[in-house]
Amino acid sequence: MPVKLMIAEDEDVIRNGIYKYIQLHTDRFDKIYLAKDGEAALDIIFKYNPEVALLDVQMPNRTGIEVLAEASKMNICPLTIILSGYDEFKYAQQALKYGAREYLLKPCRSSEILTVLHKMADIAEGKDISKSAEQTQAQHVVKRATEYIDEHYSEDLSLRQVADYVGISQGYLSSLFKQKLDINFIDYVNQVRVNHACIYLQQNYFKTYEIAYKMGFNDEKYFSKVFKKVKGLSPMQYRKNMMEEVMSKTEE
Repeated sequence: MPVKLMIAEDEDVIRNGIYKYIQLHTDRFDKIYLAKDGEAALDIIFKYNPEVALLDVQMPNRTGIEVLAEASKMNICPLTIILSGYDEFKYAQQALKYGAREYLLKPCRSSEILTVLHKMADIAEGKDISKSAEQTQAQHVVKRATEYIDEHYSEDLSLRQVADYVGISQGYLSSLFKQKLDINFIDYVNQVRVNHACIYLQQNYFKTYEIAYKMGFNDEKYFSKVFKKVKGLSPMQYRKNMMEEVMSKTEE
């Protein structure tokens, strides 16, 4: 996965030197943005949202610590390496407080900086991979749940029963239905039942109350209410419309 990097350093020679070294020795960073002061660094963070940042502590307009603090307020703080020539613990404390991952002291070799940047890139990619794996797992859970409902819709099906089957909590399963299918659990179950009921209504072999029981409903009136909510008309009206459609096709 391409990772975006920002280098914020007020000394042109150091900033450009780090940039050239990274370009020559790694392809881990898809985009590299350069900032010569704190304000420019914040603009880059807000506009491009780089995953990794190398921040000098002492810069014009805003220090690296101030940049970190402002970005943290907006919840868009990149994985940050603080670069400083000040061997003072208070800077490290402040940097860590606002989310810095590493603290390097000047002078340090370009190879050392690159090693830490690679570490940050690994973390950035790991976060994305974890998120992707989580989404895949959630989709798998929903798929198993819907398959179970399709097989057991005629039973007295409950959220707890399906949640137990897929091995997650009722609350989590309920939220997954809303997130992935944009429908709540009971409405999905009723939708499946009504779609199957339509097949029986089209065949005209069973009475409405018989179909209701076959679909897992214990009450014909409630079945009719649910059916109308899903299809916009009553079971009787649906059957009548289907019969009229069949008759009109026969006459043709």
